[in-house]
Amino acid sequence: MTETLTERPASGNGAGSGYDEVFERHRQVLLGLAYRMLGSWWDAEDCVQEAWLRWRRATADPGAAPIDDPRGWLVTATTRLALDQLRSARHRRETYVGPWVPEPVPTGRLALDPAETAARRSTVSLAALRLMEQLSPPERAVFLLREAFELPYQEIADALGIEAANARQLHRRAAGRLDRDRVRFRVDSGEHHALVDRFVAAAASGDRKGLESLLARDVVLWNDGGGRVSAARNPIYGPERVVRFLLGVMDRWPRTRAHRIEVNGGPALLLDFDTVRLLLSFETGDGIIVGIQGVVNPDKLGTVATPDGEPYFEYRPEDFPPA
Repeated sequence: MTETLTERPASGNGAGSGYDEVFERHRQVLLGLAYRMLGSWWDAEDCVQEAWLRWRRATADPGAAPIDDPRGWLVTATTRLALDQLRSARHRRETYVGPWVPEPVPTGRLALDPAETAARRSTVSLAALRLMEQLSPPERAVFLLREAFELPYQEIADALGIEAANARQLHRRAAGRLDRDRVRFRVDSGEHHALVDRFVAAAASGDRKGLESLLARDVVLWNDGGGRVSAARNPIYGPERVVRFLLGVMDRWPRTRAHRIEVNGGPALLLDFDTVRLLLSFETGDGIIVGIQGVVNPDKLGTVATPDGEPYFEYRPEDFPPA
């Protein structure tokens, strides 16, 4: 199912005419919208569930005025609910323990279509979701509705209850704030996969210098433990420190099983230490890795299953020479 909001279902209210089918036709798209807004699959599901309840109330009364544009109604309801949650979440994140990284989601759950443009698919990457944290909630809503779902400014304005000129201004402001970093999540897919494969191969062979050579001089690693699991409380800068940190984590465990998986439309590395798991997602640009997002908080890894079968490689501390 393509995540697009350009196709409209039949008009008329839903009561007695398959309102549940109308909603289900758009559920995955609404989840994609709410997740991009919130960076949390759990919160996105809650948001869409509340939109469903409001949809049922709006369509249950046979005497109510018909909903001529179900798609627009659902987008508006979901956007406004997500805005309310996002404002609340921003307050919670001010007291979050350590760096905050969006919740990774297996690509299959996001209903991404290979035919979508790279720009649209990129808005669901962990890099994009992390960078969009710097936007205000209205800026984020306008930016996503325009960039990810290609809505006209008037429809965006209707969804947010503002003027079209204001929507255009919010989009221009959001794009301007992100322009410097957008290269981090608008990258060549083939190059991105190749870099991640080289990183995984270097890790499997214990090649410390090889790992460092793949990282930009100003590379940053964010490690999200959320206070639930021991993790770095501050971002880690520089290739030597990043590699030292990652190998130091693995050195604390007698065995690490590494799996290559795909989340948020891109490759990732899942490290399984038996009782703890660490997911690494990569930001790339200009043929090099410029950022790594690590998620070790178990509350954020609930949708990510450890693959069955043999891991890509197993890491044992004795396999690596001293630094």
